This record gives sequence, structure tokens and C-alpha cells, in this order.
Amino acid sequence: MQEKQPAPRHEWRKTAWVVFALAAIALLLHFLFNRQYGFFRDELYYMACGHHLAWGYVDQPPLVAVVARVSEWLLGSNLFAIRFFPAIAGAAVVFLTGKLAGELGGGKFAQGLAALAMLAAPAYLAFDNFLSMNAFEPIFWTLCALIALRIARGADERWWLLFGVVAGIGLLNKNSMLIFGYAIFVGLLLSPARRVFYSKWIWIAALVAFAIFAPNFAWQWRHGWPQIQVVLNARMYKDVPVTPLGFLFDQVLFMHPITVPIWAAGLWWYFTAAREKPERFLGVTWLALLGVFLLLRSKSYYLLPAYPLLVSAGGVAWERWLESARWNRVRVALPAAIALAGVVTLPYGLPILPIRDFLRYEKILPMGSDIRVERDADGPLPQLYADMFSWRNTTRAVAGVYDALPPAERAGCAIVAWNYGEAGAIDHYGKRYGLPQALSGHNNFYFWGPGNYSGACVIAVGVPLSLLDEMFGSVQLKTKVINPHAMAVENHLPIYLCGKPKAPFDKMWPKLRYYI
Repeated sequence: MQEKQPAPRHEWRKTAWVVFALAAIALLLHFLFNRQYGFFRDELYYMACGHHLAWGYVDQPPLVAVVARVSEWLLGSNLFAIRFFPAIAGAAVVFLTGKLAGELGGGKFAQGLAALAMLAAPAYLAFDNFLSMNAFEPIFWTLCALIALRIARGADERWWLLFGVVAGIGLLNKNSMLIFGYAIFVGLLLSPARRVFYSKWIWIAALVAFAIFAPNFAWQWRHGWPQIQVVLNARMYKDVPVTPLGFLFDQVLFMHPITVPIWAAGLWWYFTAAREKPERFLGVTWLALLGVFLLLRSKSYYLLPAYPLLVSAGGVAWERWLESARWNRVRVALPAAIALAGVVTLPYGLPILPIRDFLRYEKILPMGSDIRVERDADGPLPQLYADMFSWRNTTRAVAGVYDALPPAERAGCAIVAWNYGEAGAIDHYGKRYGLPQALSGHNNFYFWGPGNYSGACVIAVGVPLSLLDEMFGSVQLKTKVINPHAMAVENHLPIYLCGKPKAPFDKMWPKLRYYI
């Protein structure tokens, strides 16, 4: 069978409406449901980082903090505002997947099937429903793949400059862009597309990417590479170990079991129909990524941004297999099955159900609800939802302790939270209670310091009692906050009132530092 080439631009316009429609559905779903439950733990932290803009942070590059700050500036600090750009990103990934299928030679059916498979993936819906680096990561990977594909098929080699710009911005989003760059290198080297290395522009593009990334690189270097320490500490104390078999099983759940025939067909297509063609480098790239993440025992979701590469090719493969008129019923049944299955699992990707209804629903369909990526993530809800609870309740309890203090004591009382979620929540919700900005030794909060507090009065939120006894002569338990739907670490959360510091507060500050 003769291999189809990418459709001319005017042909793409004729078929693109399907992809646009599916992207619009993705956007609408996020806009309808991204105000449910509450802020995710990391969102509160990114908002705090947005008020301390810098070229780097202890645990991430700067882009997500910039997005948080811009979101607040444009739309406010409500849930819809903070999640506006992730919703746009989710729709963009659906669109780009369909576009990549078109670049691989797929027609309307291939493009639509690929875009629909991405729309049905619960993990993509979940990660695009709140602000995080993971929401934007697939955009940078897929854009780089599209640009490299066009160049490999004969486009002007100066397009590598755009590749360098996209990769550089991607590095400012998440350092895993380095791993993707390595995988692209391997994919090009081990495929018929290896001739691109003879071009000077690909090497100039690498310099462009590093130039964009350089300020963050310099920040990490000046501060002693704290992000490496965060990763090492997380692997040792926080992350749940994943076996290779468990990693692969999680891929099925994350992408939805119904889509396995799509992305598996995509991998098959790269090494059969595209075996002698430049396109094969995308299949090798995916395998290189899989190999790296398995070798490093990485979290299962680290491979997620690479699925547009397979899903788009899978759409092309299925279109070729079903070209005969006798398969018309399958051409209707396959997308219908994916759409229906996507609706069934929608509550795992988006918080569309009231929490009590979701708890009943996951008993009927326990699709990966027991997946935990952190060791302290036990609780009745999946971790992505559990981390959206407790923050208002905790802030209200802190305000009660703070308001009960005599006015003279209250003026110099510091609020110290154990983790950045609690600190970010107090910063965000505490304004309405007149609370001061929170302090914390967790990750970048540590860099923002202890302020001018003496330590004579400290409200400690979730700080281990043994550490408080080491720092203060007086430690009183004032209350425990019950957050039954939250992660275990936020339930029965102790709030202490501390005084009689055993040393100046700024001298004791390093005792609170922890990077994880």
C-alpha cells in the first residue's frame, strides 16, 4: 500500500474541523468543572512563588510561577483564573495530536480518532484541570516533535531555530525537557532521519535552547543545585517505588484501557509501515523515553507527555486498516466506543461529581483509585483529589488560634507551616482573616526567610512536636484540624502555640529547612 504524505494546507483546512471540535469539547469540559473541590496543594505554592518571581526555585524552573502571576493579574486568584491556562493547554494537546496525525499522512478519520483518544485519557484530563508544569509539558514535547518531523521530511532546516526556542521555553517549564531532547537525539540517530545531524542548524538550535535555559541553570548553580537534592530526597523518602510491570500497568490506566489499541497500533506503525521512512524516529523516541524512565524507576506519569507521538500514529494505522468499505461499521463503532468509555471514566479525570457521589462511584468502578505516587497519600480519595481538600478548613483553624491571642502578642506572632501547601493556603485564604504571611522551611519558602520575628510567639501548623520541643521552651497544643477527605498528612493536623525560644529565631531557622 502506498504511504500517504501529509495533506496540503488547503486539505488540512477541510479536515481540521473535527480536531477543532474535539479540542473545543476539551476546553468546555475544563471550563465547566475546573472550579470544583478546591485548590490543589501545588497550586497554592505556585501562587506564592508567583509573588516572589525569580529565575529559579528550589523545586522547579520559573515558568509555572510566571503563569500563576499572569493568571492572577489577568483574571484574579480564583480557581477558574488559576486553571485558565491549563485548560487552554489541555485543548491544545488534543488539537496538536490531531495535527500530528495529519502530518503523518492521516486523513479526517485518523486525525479525529487520535484527538478523541487524547480527550478520553483520564490522566490528561486530570493534569489539565489544575495549574502544574505537567499541564504544559505535552505541548512542548509535541511541538518539538512536529517541527523535527517536518525538517526530517525535507522542510527548511532553519526551522531548527524554532525547535530550539520551544525546547528552551520547555526547559523553563520542566527539566524533563532534557530527557525528551536526549530521546529525540536517539530517535533521529537510529532512524533514516539521521541525516539531519549534518545540518549546522540543529546544533545552533541546541545553543538557542541552552541560552534560554541558562538563567535557570545559573540560579541552580548559585544556590548549590537544590533541585537535585529535592529529587534525591523524594526518591528516598517520598515517592512510592514502582516496578517495571507496575509502570506499564499504570500507563494503561492513565491513558484509558480503551485507547490501548490506538497507541499500541501507533508504535507498531512506526516500525512497520514507516520502518524505512524518516517518521520512524518518533517511535524510537518514545521507546528511548520508556527505557530511560524504567531505568531510573521514575514515577509512572513521567511518560505521559510522549503519548501524542503514539496516539497520532495509531490514528493513521487504524485509518489504513479500515479503508475498505466493508469496515464502515468499525469506523463508526471504534470512535463511539472510545467516547462512551471516556464518559464512564470522566469522574476520574475531572471532578464532575459531588464528593460523596464520587466515593460511591469509585467503589463501583475502582479504576486506579488506589494509585499513589507519594508514601503519605493514604486516604479515601485518589491523591489528585485528596490534595484539593483541607486548605480553607486549616486556615480557618489557624485564624481561630491567632484571634484568641492578646492584641499585643498577636502583632508579633509568626505563623509557621510544615509544608508549602499549608503555607500557601494561609497566604491565600488568610487575607480575609487578617493573618500575616506564613513562614515555612519547605522548599522555596525556606529561601524567603524568617522575616523579623523574634520567635516569642509562633503558631506552628503541622510541625513535628519533637522539632518544636527542640526549638521552644513552651509548646501548647491548641487544636487538631479534622480533614477527612484530605491526604492523611493533613487530617488530624495539630496546631501548636509556641513561645520561649531557646535561641534567636533567625538562628533556629535552618532547623526547619527541608527539601522534598
